[in-house]
Amino acid sequence: MSRHNPTNTDDIIDSRDIIRRIGELDDERSALADKKDDAEADYRAACDDPDRSGEWAPLKETLENAEQALTEYDDTDEGQELKALQSLADQAEGYADDWTHGVTLIRDSYFERYAQELADDLGAIPKDAGWPCTCIDWNLAADELKQDYTSVDFDDVTYWIR
Repeated sequence: MSRHNPTNTDDIIDSRDIIRRIGELDDERSALADKKDDAEADYRAACDDPDRSGEWAPLKETLENAEQALTEYDDTDEGQELKALQSLADQAEGYADDWTHGVTLIRDSYFERYAQELADDLGAIPKDAGWPCTCIDWNLAADELKQDYTSVDFDDVTYWIR
């Protein structure tokens, strides 16, 4: 499996890269959420114990800092990347049975070239092709191939999967 962090500028994306990157980003966010939860539990426990009233202010500050760190993470590039990748995965998983084993996502603007490469890989176009194979309307061929694919949105960019 590759170690590529998928973006919506990629022509081809492997679903396993999406899954891996979501895991990495989710681990980062989860660590911050755990710190917030721990700070909240400490603060609540102190508030429930009048003998710990001297701890309330520092524990409240720790909690506020943890909440702020989590909120700030969600606003970072990584936080936005996580949201976009999760949204893409949520859409695509329902259309691709092999999502966890590896599904190819093809950017709409690259699909015509993908159709040409697929035809070549399948041997549909002979290596020494001449007329009429050199006169194929690849735009039309790509449009017909798309009938077997489903479109998904990756942060306002259309990708095709099947």
